[in-house]
Amino acid sequence: MFTGIVTDIGEIAAAEARGDLRLRISCGYDMAGVALGASISCSGVCLTVVDKGPDWFAVDVSAETRARTAPGQWEEGARLNLERALKVGDELGGHIVTGHVDGIGAVVGMEPVGDSTAVTIAAGREIAPYIARKGSVSIDGVSLTVNQVEPLAEGVRFGINLIPHTAQHTTLGDLRVGREVNIEIDLIARYLERMLASRTS
Repeated sequence: MFTGIVTDIGEIAAAEARGDLRLRISCGYDMAGVALGASISCSGVCLTVVDKGPDWFAVDVSAETRARTAPGQWEEGARLNLERALKVGDELGGHIVTGHVDGIGAVVGMEPVGDSTAVTIAAGREIAPYIARKGSVSIDGVSLTVNQVEPLAEGVRFGINLIPHTAQHTTLGDLRVGREVNIEIDLIARYLERMLASRTS
């Protein structure tokens, strides 16, 4: 489990095609305190540490994961939002995030609003029922609040707000129109949908 509060930005230093894709990710974490087998969220994807050094860790990314996440994310030189797994007693500063991507969205609009940036994202039908105004959503592993929602025939368009701190301390500061992002819906919304479906079946 994670909170969607990014604690470091890593960079893919090497990508090696094996049975899966082995990535070596440089980071600012004290890796002496990170065990092999630990989970780290990498731009919203929960991955397992399989090797490590003083300032890097390695993960294996399966073909299934690559197929279900934003294209271009796993290339050498790409920057990733990092968050270590939540510990019992840690502050839950964002919302509960599992690190399981539910769908891919695309940035379709960006507009400065004061010191912040209003970002509009379009997503498909698999995401649409779970996006609610003032609800939570994870974008590339970052916990954000949904400001507005517009239903579309092909899915949904929704807006989030990037304050300067978020833009500076996550990769979301690099967002541009056309860029695709990983979306994880709110866990509560997921279970509510399941409960409603079971009552009507």
